[in-house]
Amino acid sequence: MTEFFNVAVQQFQQQSLLELLAVVLAILYVILAARQNIWCWPCAFIGTGIYVYLFWEVTLVFQMLLNFYYILMAVVGFLSWKEGKDKSSLPVTRMDLKIHLLLVIFGCATTILLTKIGNQWFTGDWVWLDAATAVFSVIATVMTARKKIDNWIYWLIVNPASAYLMYQSGLYLTCLLMFFYTAMSVYGFLNWRKDLR
Repeated sequence: MTEFFNVAVQQFQQQSLLELLAVVLAILYVILAARQNIWCWPCAFIGTGIYVYLFWEVTLVFQMLLNFYYILMAVVGFLSWKEGKDKSSLPVTRMDLKIHLLLVIFGCATTILLTKIGNQWFTGDWVWLDAATAVFSVIATVMTARKKIDNWIYWLIVNPASAYLMYQSGLYLTCLLMFFYTAMSVYGFLNWRKDLR
């Protein structure tokens, strides 16, 4: 465990200002989203734009594509939330169990397909986990934009899986960010539950 923190400190010292800005914006996004603050979406737009560039630089293709998707979802989320500044136009709601089942089946099938494609085009031990975290992140992000409280449950699974992927890839600071996201998922769920309709 001490080795992990020593490596994390070492990595922190080697990070570019651009990556540090992306991490700060990512943290601001999740805090503001948990509070249902519309400014979460501009933070997401800029931060994920930076991550698209950074992941392109290190050739993490699924993560790059995921972050490009996040740029688009930041626009959709902003426009969805903009309608009601008093939180009234888009209420916090739950999804039906049938919808969850369909989403999980769709997510698993898409993960299998992307893993097969990824294994043909890329080398790496974690293509399936990269694909799975990307697919279920897309699903959870759509749910966040539509203010479905269930999104936080999906994030409680996706974020630790992403932390493991980042750790295995040697991206220790991003691993720590994923653990922060996991904690914020609990906070977000509890905060949104107050407004559940």
